[in-house]
Amino acid sequence: MSGTRAPGAAFAQTYAEARQKFLDAAHASGLAVQSHVLPLRGRDGEELAMDVVREGVPDAASLLVVTSACHGVEGFCGSGVQVAMLRDASWHAAVAASGVAVLYVHALNPHGFSWWRRTTHENVDLNRNFHDYTGPLPANAAYDELASAIVPDTWPPPPEAAARLDDFVARHGQRALQRAVTGGQHTHPDGIFFGGREPTWSQVTLRAVLHEHGRACRRLGWIDLHTGLGPNGHGERILACRDDASALARACAWWGGDVTSIYDGSSSSAPLTGLIWLAAYEDCPQAEYTGIALEYGTEPTAQVIDALRADQWLQNHPQQGATRRADIERMVRDAFYTDTDEWKQRVLDQADAAMRQAIVGLRV
Repeated sequence: MSGTRAPGAAFAQTYAEARQKFLDAAHASGLAVQSHVLPLRGRDGEELAMDVVREGVPDAASLLVVTSACHGVEGFCGSGVQVAMLRDASWHAAVAASGVAVLYVHALNPHGFSWWRRTTHENVDLNRNFHDYTGPLPANAAYDELASAIVPDTWPPPPEAAARLDDFVARHGQRALQRAVTGGQHTHPDGIFFGGREPTWSQVTLRAVLHEHGRACRRLGWIDLHTGLGPNGHGERILACRDDASALARACAWWGGDVTSIYDGSSSSAPLTGLIWLAAYEDCPQAEYTGIALEYGTEPTAQVIDALRADQWLQNHPQQGATRRADIERMVRDAFYTDTDEWKQRVLDQADAAMRQAIVGLRV
């Protein structure tokens, strides 16, 4: 791609730096920014916001949405992609020629981004939060069974916690444990992958953004940028649609036959509940929707999960010394952000390709 001299130039070391780079890149491209401010401050006292930039005409028939930081700390990656593309003149030329509008939504979860956490300020996993809260919420009996072993009272976990998890794997398999832990749960607000008991600020705000910008299009594409699953630096293209053969066919036509799915077991992700992209169907019902989660690998899955367990333990036991707190926070950031030029270059190359493939698919 042509927008940066060095792969790390678009990336940041803090949320505040990432946000400023995004705002500067938008303004340098002549694009207006719409900021939805969260009424809380960040770790350095900075303003927190979901920032939105639209490129293209308001009544475009096709719209591509590119989102970052659904899972807070994963925003180091997603923000870098958005900044790099906003700085790339060849990308802007391709967008103009396609007639497709592009909506960049920076920091869906600014609080988690700033504080190096995956969850929102409500301690909710935003990608498990999209439910109809007037009815019963999905049950996760396996998480209920294992909750005190997943996030124990002491850290590092005592041997008996590891033994309970090992026993579950022996009885049900490793994939079943992944689904139990990561699939989403609504009964343990002090646990991990908690989906919440009401819509979060981020959910409400994102729905308003989609309603404002997505109601005029006939075709809607979405690339939601994530990290934490798969081989280091590989961007898995995970179907982010309902279990629908026509949507999968479109996704494969746009992004290639290696698009994976949680529905058929081909994805590194387990089946999940309360997924964010359900909003595309509900808030832009007139549009034909096609989307992927672009999921970049960082560390082995067990290390990533342990980082989240440690982080939640820290939230449950906040009276820790500065050194221990810093060690756990760094563990979390490293689990979702490989801070090397090689990794960043691979991230940018794959995102650049996916975004260009999306506007080709949307203009057909």
